[in-house]
Amino acid sequence: MARTDLTLGQLSTRDHAFYGLVWAGTTLTGLVDRALVRAHDLPLSWFEVMLWLNAQSEPVAASELGARTLLSRSQVSRVADALQARGYLARIPSPTDARSIRIALTSEGRQAFAEADATRRAALAEAFDDRLDDADIAALERVWAKLKQPRADQA
Repeated sequence: MARTDLTLGQLSTRDHAFYGLVWAGTTLTGLVDRALVRAHDLPLSWFEVMLWLNAQSEPVAASELGARTLLSRSQVSRVADALQARGYLARIPSPTDARSIRIALTSEGRQAFAEADATRRAALAEAFDDRLDDADIAALERVWAKLKQPRADQA
């Protein structure tokens, strides 16, 4: 039986660019997720929470983390539970609000993040770093900055 490649048909340049972004995001996300799970039994969603926590000098409210990641509030809570069970995350009472809890990486969590981040970088090397030069990266940064800007009717 002959192989037939599926096609999206005739796309406008804008449609092609959009689906290219979707393809790139899905492909790179899957690549990194598989590498992290294989090497560290650490799904990408857990890594994302660790990435944000690793960058903080002080514990943060889980709600702040939910607003910064691509995860819902309930997903952040489940990930925090899983990371705490592994000893990677600590829940700390807020110094200003007795009803509030803040979260932070433990020293073990920071070490696990460093190891996982090295795996992430290695997984992306061939698929991303080796294919894109500094001009490509700068172009992606400009596009990303434009896409993240709020629209005039949302400001």
